[in-house]
Formats: sequence, structure tokens, C-alpha cells
Amino acid sequence: MNPTRRTVLLVAGTGTAAALLPAGPAAAGQETAAPAAGAAASALQPYASYWYPDSFPSGSPGAGITWRSLKAWSAATDTDLAFNTASVPLAERFTPTPVNSTARAGQARIQSLVSFGPTASNPAQGAATADYYALTHWSYVDELVFWGGSSGEGLILAPNAPIVDAAHRHGVPVLGNVFLPPAAYGGQLQWTRDLVQKDAAGHYPLAAQLVAVAEAYGFDGWFINAETSGGNAALATDMLGFLTELKTLSAAKGQRVTWYDSMTVSGSVSWQGALNNQNRVFYQAADTMFLDFRWSASSLVSSGTNAQQIGRDRYELWAGVDVEANGWNRSVNWDAMVPGGSAHLVSVGFYRPEWTRNHLPATRTPGDFHAADDRFWSGRSLDPARPDTTDTWRAPAVFVADRSTVTALPFASTFNTGHGLRWYEDGEVTSTAQWNHLGLQDRLPSRRWVTRTTGQHPAVTFDFADAWRGGSSVLVDGTLTAPTTLDLYGTRLPLGEDTVVELTHRADSGDVTVELAVATAEPSGPGQPYAYTYFPVTAGDGWETSTVRLTGLPADGTVHALGVRLTGADGGGAVKWRLGGIAVRDQDAQAPGTPVDASVTGASGGDLRLAWRAPTGAGVRHYTLHRVLPDGTRRFLGGTAQQAFFVGGLTAEGDESAARFELRAVGEFYTASAPATLTHTW
Repeated sequence: MNPTRRTVLLVAGTGTAAALLPAGPAAAGQETAAPAAGAAASALQPYASYWYPDSFPSGSPGAGITWRSLKAWSAATDTDLAFNTASVPLAERFTPTPVNSTARAGQARIQSLVSFGPTASNPAQGAATADYYALTHWSYVDELVFWGGSSGEGLILAPNAPIVDAAHRHGVPVLGNVFLPPAAYGGQLQWTRDLVQKDAAGHYPLAAQLVAVAEAYGFDGWFINAETSGGNAALATDMLGFLTELKTLSAAKGQRVTWYDSMTVSGSVSWQGALNNQNRVFYQAADTMFLDFRWSASSLVSSGTNAQQIGRDRYELWAGVDVEANGWNRSVNWDAMVPGGSAHLVSVGFYRPEWTRNHLPATRTPGDFHAADDRFWSGRSLDPARPDTTDTWRAPAVFVADRSTVTALPFASTFNTGHGLRWYEDGEVTSTAQWNHLGLQDRLPSRRWVTRTTGQHPAVTFDFADAWRGGSSVLVDGTLTAPTTLDLYGTRLPLGEDTVVELTHRADSGDVTVELAVATAEPSGPGQPYAYTYFPVTAGDGWETSTVRLTGLPADGTVHALGVRLTGADGGGAVKWRLGGIAVRDQDAQAPGTPVDASVTGASGGDLRLAWRAPTGAGVRHYTLHRVLPDGTRRFLGGTAQQAFFVGGLTAEGDESAARFELRAVGEFYTASAPATLTHTW
């Protein structure tokens, strides 16, 4: 962190948001930049976008910060737009029969406010480290807010495209953040006035700009957080008009708006912790509202009632739960929101659940993070089908029914979580560099980890020591004293005469028999197991891809669930078994066409910007970039779902006069196109 700034964390119950306070002044203008911090920074490196509404602070920006005006923004002049535009459409999802008797569909939902990185200098397309908040429990999240903003950098944040792509692949909409900070944290009331300014026709130009940004960047709307004090009723009236127009324009584009319980009808900032007469008009002008942490059991009862009295859904209210400092150790009155014995009162809004990463020591590994994140979302038992009733932390898996987007063919996953210690292709390491890029994340199992057995339950984790493709695989580790079924995916996949399932797997140690588990109907009720049909799976030495034909199942039926059953040797035994991939298809996989017009669009030493156009024909999941070394071997440099990519820090290999690159389009079954070749002369 730049030592000229300090981090101010949210204090539980204050309702104020995390802010970065500038140490010095800064100057106004349409766009003002300072040199990037650190000698390794590149002028070509694209970053996630952030803006002020219109005017800037006094003075000049700190190192690595660029001041931009949202009012002055246009897609035509946005030089980083190609790097920041999401490519995955928002998937539809369904709710399988709940895996336990306490999780409910159609009641409380979860909004998650997450700071994935700093406001400034947040790389647009991942980075060369595996230490990242790689959210994977999307099945419990109804809305993700890309949290951030600071008085010294910018107040309006557009989410990184990789985050949007991963969320959309799992059916989760993503909101950008508009943060008008408290005055104590550098907030200026002028910025609120800038946001709600009107033109000569009485319209709100920055409302239109917000909608245009979300449409151009491919995300789903905005979270509006007006916490700068000093306003009056006239400013509140302008804010209401702005919010009303923003919602109207957003709805026309399929976007949504969430209002934070801060400004009241008097224009003052007074956190209510409830839906009441002080904030009802703002809620009515938005799609949902985040209730400040001051809520009580009685205020949530009245809030839900008030919502229904004005014809709104009580579950459009998110009761804030601040987990930034203490995570699952936070004391929460769960029964005030999501009682176990009666209907839920309101929905839940988690503030800063990236605690699951941040509270770990600096030596943390991806495995450490996922163990903590599973604990947060699945509960102490680490199995949603067997919740620990003594756990004071009521994990989302205990009260929210998981959802799935696995509804159509082709479907495939290599259990890539979007970060890793290395990059693997067909079980071989093609890069030893750490990486993160959530846009490369696969559709992942939604209920982790459900194991069904009459014997000992093995441990199941995402593992980063080896993989078939990407950076991770599923590792089952334990003593199998009885046959054990691992639920993988709730699905709604069409079943035909030619449907086959491919499993890529490997036994690291122990003697294990593997069967594919397929269910063609839902369980008899919540908490009940699927009635699986089991199919034998061949095994060999090392990674093995087994193709299983679903003989005997209804040719016109539907696959409702997929899993695997593992059986140890007679009497049981210690087993380490790894699942590297799964695919369901009814025809041969087709490779996409070669990317079109691939070129180096900018170069500064060993820092390159590349761009291309999508091929026609078979669908593209993402693109991969490899460097061809002088000896003919290929080194993975990165991948992205966008049609532009930045790669930095390259140097000549040996005495080569030019670097040679291969860009490939990768399909849903991970079949790769013929390469487009690019060169860069040293």
C-alpha cells in the first residue's frame, strides 16, 4: 500500500464505509493523472475504471491514481474499454430440491458487498499471483456489489470484467458502486450535487451515464451509497429525482439499482437500520435497499411489513451483516432475519466477506483460502447435507437453497477456480507462474461438499497441487470404509440416445473403484438423497478420461444430478483420488475458429497490448495466449474471455530477435482452435 494513504475500516454499527483517505490535496480537471506507483508499473497496463461524478478534489492525485469525470466519459474515447468489457451473458438458473431441511427457496436471499482490490491500480484482467479472493460459492448469492471508492482516488467503480464473467456464468448479477463518503473520510457535498445535477431539460445526465457505463462494460446496475452529510431537503429531492430516473433508464436496459440506507428525506445522513418514513421514498425509487447495521429484531419486523404494505417484496430488503473484522465469529441475531422455525423476515446483506482471505496470514495459500471460504458459506461441518446444529455461525447453506445454471448442452468443467499456483493443460504444467483471472473460472459444484456414505466421510477440497486443466482439481482424501457418493452438480440437462458423460480422473494413492452417478429425477423431499443410477468408470495409470454412455436411462428424459461413487478396496483403505474434469455432450466437440485480425496494438519494451476479433462458428469460452520459445516449446502467458489482453514484463529468450506468440480460441469442451500467430521484435 502507498504509505501516503491509510486504510480506514468500517466500525461495526457506524454505517460508514471503508475509505482510503488521501494524505494531501489534489487538483480539478477532466482527467488528471500521476505516474504509476512502482518502477514495474506500465503505461500500457489496463486497470478497472473509476470516476468522480464531475469535479475533483483540490491539489493533484497521488501516485498511481488517475482522476476522471464520469460526466466526461464516453465509450468512444475509453481506451481500456476492450479490456474491461464483460463477455459472458447473465445465465438463467434454477433451484434444485434443497439439500437439507432448513434451506429454503423463494425467501431470504443474499447480497454480497466485496472489495476485490484497491480503487486505483486494480488490474483489469487478473494478475501474477494466486493470492486473490476467488469467490466460488455463487449458488447462494443473489447479487454481488463491487465495493470500493475513496475520496482521494474516485467514487464510482465499474467491476472488473473477469469478476462479472465468473458471476454471470453462475447466474449472479453484478453491480458497480457509487460511494459518496462521509465528510470525516474526505467526502465533499459538492460530489453529491454533481451526481444529481440536472440539465436544461430537467433530466439527470449522470443517471444516463451510469446506465451507459453498465451497458458498455456488460454489468448489471449500480449500488448507490450517499453518506456525505450536510445536505438539505432540496438535495434529497434532487437525489430522489436522480434515483427515479436512474431506475427508469436502468430497467429499460435490464439493469437494477440498490439504495443504501443513509440519506433521509431531510437530506441529512442518518442510518435507520429499517425501512421507514425517513427512507421509504428512496427504496420505492430503487429495486432493493441495504439496511444499515443498526437494525434490530423489531425494526426488521416493521421493515418487512412496511415493504409489503406498499406492494413490495420483503426480501428486497438486505439486512446488513458486517463480517469484515470477525467473519464467522461475528455474533449475529440470525432469528431476526432468517428464523429456523418460521418464514424468513428479510434478506441478508454481507459486508466484506472477503474476510475469509484477509484474516489469514500473509503466507496463505489458495487451499487455505478455500478451506476458510467453505467454512463461511457451507458451515463448520463442511457438508450442507449434514449441518452442524451447534455452530453459532448460521452459514448460507443452512438457510438458502443453492441454485445452478447447468441447464443445457454442451456442459463441461475442469474445476478451475480462477486462480492457481501453476497452469495445467492435459495434466502437464505449461506455466510455473502463479496467476488469477476469475473470467477463466468454470461452473463449479454448487453444494460443497456433500458426501453420502454409511462409513467414514472423506475430506473433499479444491486442490492446487495438480490439475488436468487450469489451476485446480477436486481432491477426495480419506479412508473409504463404505461406498461414498459425492454430489457434484444439480442439473437440468436433456437426455438423449447419444448423451455421454466424460470424466477425467486419477488415483494418486490407494485402490479405488469409480462409478458415475446420474439421477433422472429430484429427491423425494428436502434433505433427501438423489436416487442415482451408477455406471462403471474405467481407470488407468495417471490421468484417465473415461467416456460413459448412459445406457438404460430414458432417451427423452432429463439429468437432474451428476456425481461420483467411490469404493475402496475390501475393508476400506486410505485413498487420494482426483477429479480433473467432467463433460456432458450429445455430439462430438467442435473446435472454434481461429481468432481474426490478431495484432499487437501497443508495445513498450516487454509490455504488450493485443487485440483481435472473435471467430465465426462454434462458440468461444475464452482465449489463451502462449509464447513459443526458441526450442519450440510453448509457455502459457494467460487467458481471457475478452478480445483484448495485456501481457507485461517480457524479455528476449536467448538470442532471439523477435518473440513469437500463439493466440487460440477455446470452446466449451476446451477444444482449441488453430493458432493466430503474432510476433514482437526486440
